[in-house]
Order: sequence, then C-alpha cells, then structure tokens
Amino acid sequence: MPKSIEAPLNLHSAVVQPEWLDYNRHMTEGYYGVAFGYVTDALMDFVGLDAAYRTRTGCTIYTVETHICFLRELKVASPLRFTTQLLGFDAKRLHIFHQMFQAEAGYLAATMEAMLLHVNAEPAVVAMPPEILTTVEAVFQAHTALPRPSQAGRAITFKQRNSS
Repeated sequence: MPKSIEAPLNLHSAVVQPEWLDYNRHMTEGYYGVAFGYVTDALMDFVGLDAAYRTRTGCTIYTVETHICFLRELKVASPLRFTTQLLGFDAKRLHIFHQMFQAEAGYLAATMEAMLLHVNAEPAVVAMPPEILTTVEAVFQAHTALPRPSQAGRAITFKQRNSS
C-alpha cells in the first residue's frame, strides 16, 4: 500500500503534442481521452493493478463509461497537470474523476468521469483481490473529505422546443 495518499491524487503530467491539434490549432477532442487514459493507467499502477499484476493474474481494468467535459482550449506545448479523485468503489468497480489543468496558467481545461470494471482474461467481471481493495479503500478514505466535483454525475439531455 502507498505510504502517503494525496487528496486528490497527482499521478501524471503531460504536454500537448503537435499531433494532438485539430484544424483550429487547439487540442482535438479525441486526444483529451488519450491524455485521460494515461491518467487512468497511472491510477491503476498506484493501486497495484500494474503490469506485473496483469501478467500474474490475467486480470485488468476495462473502462466501460466516460463523460468528458471540455471547459477551456489547450494549445500546442501547453503543460498539463492532472488530478484524480476516487468517488466510489465496490469489489468489482471503481468510479473515478480526473481533472486536467493547464499547468502554467492553472486553469481547469477538462474533466473526465469514468466507471472502471475489474475483469479476468475471459473477460468476465470479477472481484479485485483483498490487497488491491485495501489500497483502494485507503484512497477512498483519503478522498471522502473532498467536495464532489460539479461535473460529476452529469448527463447529456436535450429538451425539444415547440416549433410555434
């Protein structure tokens, strides 16, 4: 188990790459998902669901749902800083929330909420082993005092207007 648990976790940083830009010369939507994927990988490593665990057990994490909120544009070479908050968990699932900040200016550029499932090689959803759950519980306890992010739990809706 990690000795110290930050609230929220700061496990990853990156820089906006030239190939991440779209025709408007800012970071395109797909690369937000790529960047957040690296943050999820860092979280997996932190709680013990790392490459050695995957090799030893044949188990891993699948992301089954995400919701990204795009809040501010990012340009090439922008340094990025990410935070991760564990919103909830059970034996088979992790409910996580990442924030992406432009590291120099300090503004929140995007958020991603995700549901992760622990699966075996079949793949079938299976419980995480007790030693992993102990670490996940410690992260959750460290994060319980954090406020729930305003973007968490959102849904996309559209109310049809009358045409009159």
